[in-house]
Amino acid sequence: MKIVTANEMREIDRTTTQRFGVPSLTLMENAGAAVADFVVSEYPSAARIGVICGKGNNGGDGFVAARKLKAAGREVRIVLLAEPSELRGDAAEMFARLTVAPAIVRSSDELKQAHEVFESEVLLDAILGTGFKPPVSGLYAEAIRLLNASSAPVVAVDIPSGADADVMGEQTGAVARADAVITFTAPRPAHIFGRLTDGPTLIAPIGSPDEAVVSSLQLNLITAREIAPLIGPRPLDANKGSFGHVLVIGGSVGKAGSVAMAGIAILRTGAGLSTVATPKSVLATVAGFHPEVMTEPLDETDAGTISARAGERVDALIKGKTVSAVGPGISRNPETSEFVRSLVVKTKTPLVLDADGLNAFEGRADELNGKGRSLVITPHPGEMARLTGTTIAAIQRDRINVARTFAREHQLIVVLKGHRTLIAQPGGTVWVNTTGNPGMATGGTGDILTGMASGLIAQNPECVAEAVIAAVYLQGLAGDVARESVGEHSLVATDLVKSLPEAFRRVRESAASSKVEIRG
Repeated sequence: MKIVTANEMREIDRTTTQRFGVPSLTLMENAGAAVADFVVSEYPSAARIGVICGKGNNGGDGFVAARKLKAAGREVRIVLLAEPSELRGDAAEMFARLTVAPAIVRSSDELKQAHEVFESEVLLDAILGTGFKPPVSGLYAEAIRLLNASSAPVVAVDIPSGADADVMGEQTGAVARADAVITFTAPRPAHIFGRLTDGPTLIAPIGSPDEAVVSSLQLNLITAREIAPLIGPRPLDANKGSFGHVLVIGGSVGKAGSVAMAGIAILRTGAGLSTVATPKSVLATVAGFHPEVMTEPLDETDAGTISARAGERVDALIKGKTVSAVGPGISRNPETSEFVRSLVVKTKTPLVLDADGLNAFEGRADELNGKGRSLVITPHPGEMARLTGTTIAAIQRDRINVARTFAREHQLIVVLKGHRTLIAQPGGTVWVNTTGNPGMATGGTGDILTGMASGLIAQNPECVAEAVIAAVYLQGLAGDVARESVGEHSLVATDLVKSLPEAFRRVRESAASSKVEIRG
């Protein structure tokens, strides 16, 4: 799903009407209906609904929602923060169709007299929409202050009033709080990166065809619809060889669990075979975790890490494998790092590089190049800082450009982990993930992702980027499923593996819906 700017959203609406023949009144009617449907569904016991409307099209959406809620049997109270004569176009038409007389408010004193509206059980914020540019002042700012002071849940129509739709970071000035946001057609940057609400943001279709949705940002939101085709029904005559064989290379004394978790995540994601190649001294430990995962012993250093002498054996193991994963628990031993660099440079099969496998390229990122092959790296901000020779703070300030630039310059796929994990492709397109939660900030979740990405690539070797995108989304969703049963504080990495079957089920279910819901 494309992420679009405020100007592009206006153009999408215009194109939908002028080129595709969908009346603008229909778009507004559908938008208001989506808001009303959400309120009825999410607040079934709320009898009194307050709707605060501005004079623009956002207010028009609010008028429609008010009419629909009235028809649904709710007591609706409306405030219009303008003279009716100031309304234009579709907003004026929807005002004329109201079945509830609004309170007309033109001053702060009149707004105070409308206090009963702000005492409703649910409030709809339909004051200012996507087209607004801060700062907000005057009567609208006062109305926002009253919204924020209310104890009732606030549902924002399109975007919280006062917010700048194109801002990717923290909003400034007077911005309405929101317990939920209902937006339409496609998200704007603030919906994804602005932390506008702690509740859901629902993206509802209102009639614009996909062809009308055009964006210059090269930013896309991952949804279940992109994931579902990769985890569809399997052929009846399939066998384990149909779904690929992954080789994981890693582990060291004290870090055997990393490769073991990656190994089982490969199988839980659906790959046919999973082999872990690890130092001899930890092989028994790795093998003891999961009987389904095969193991191969490698020569080791005195420190219990993979030795450079293991190169020839690993070369032989890679032959016939669909994809390789390098890095979980592999350590930063100098000899092992040398082994990693040599392996990554010469390997031509698809390869996922993570953890200390990435740290092996600190100060030597010029040796990382995916030209002519599929190379995926999955750094957290600290690893990305080491690769780029900068600081974590610098990475976090400019995550999109950092990931996009590195992917383009090194011709590889970058998975920059963190809140709103990014998947940057060599061509410049960036996908944004919104699944996952803070409970996943615990050791081992990155190893699970490495295994999942490798496992999905093994099943879809011709669709490497799509497989990586699916892995990121599913891993976060598995974390959300796990949180429901164990909470954020008690969540551990292996909970993700246990939650994968339910994550798969939810993707298939959500893909059938026309609406997209994101959180956080």
